[in-house]
Amino acid sequence: MKYILLIFSIILCVSCNKTIKANDGSEQTSDKTIQIDSDTLAMSHDEIMKSVNIQSNTIKTIGILVYDGVNSLDVFGPKYVLNQIMGVDLKLIAVDSGHVKTVMGLEFVPNTTIAQVDSLDILVIPGGFRGTIEATKNENILNWIKSIDKTTTYTASVCTGGWILGSTGLLEGKKATTNWFKAEEMLASFGAEFTNERFTRDGKYWTSAGVTAGMDMALAMLVEIAGEDYAQGVMLDMEYDPYPPIEGGSPEKTKPEVLEFMTSMYEAGFNDIMSEL
Repeated sequence: MKYILLIFSIILCVSCNKTIKANDGSEQTSDKTIQIDSDTLAMSHDEIMKSVNIQSNTIKTIGILVYDGVNSLDVFGPKYVLNQIMGVDLKLIAVDSGHVKTVMGLEFVPNTTIAQVDSLDILVIPGGFRGTIEATKNENILNWIKSIDKTTTYTASVCTGGWILGSTGLLEGKKATTNWFKAEEMLASFGAEFTNERFTRDGKYWTSAGVTAGMDMALAMLVEIAGEDYAQGVMLDMEYDPYPPIEGGSPEKTKPEVLEFMTSMYEAGFNDIMSEL
């Protein structure tokens, strides 16, 4: 929800001049300002929300592709962050009409279908497992992504959603990241260079590592779109300050025996799916 904007009621003028380093080493300055006048403190909640103005925001439409077998956090993590952009129309876009069932069994009704969407400012492609692998072989999905990409400011993927994006050919020659399992091998098969980063931006293409990294990527987008102070407000709304109880979460931080077990489990599932397809 966008009640996060209440925190700006005590700010007279917050400005952010953020320097972002691109993959080519060049530095780009993102200058975003939130303007709120001194009468803000006397405003109602609705008036406060209307008074917030993100300068130079050209992002108006965001779509997150959803399909049976998608990972729910891949979808709803970035959705929560990006839906905080004032004035944005964010839709969950399904391949077909009807319910979508995630890999964890959550069922929901998307807003629309790919047949009804022909342009977006941001497209986000989340991952999963079986459903994701099937999507990499679905020409209808791949052709739609390539068509939408012609209109986007940003095209992004979360986790194994990078496999779908890579299957379109759009990551060829790009630096990218994805879920740790077969990451370098999979991206190489698409002509992309694996960065082994939490999230990576190469031009208009944003990719993130597994599941939770999609929120980090979305927050980085928010910094680019709305400025650092606005993004920090969203982080406070989420109380996003991860502090896991034990070390882990990446191959480098996982015990070798645990990594071996998880790799074997993923490998068995992956091979079963590929043999069926």
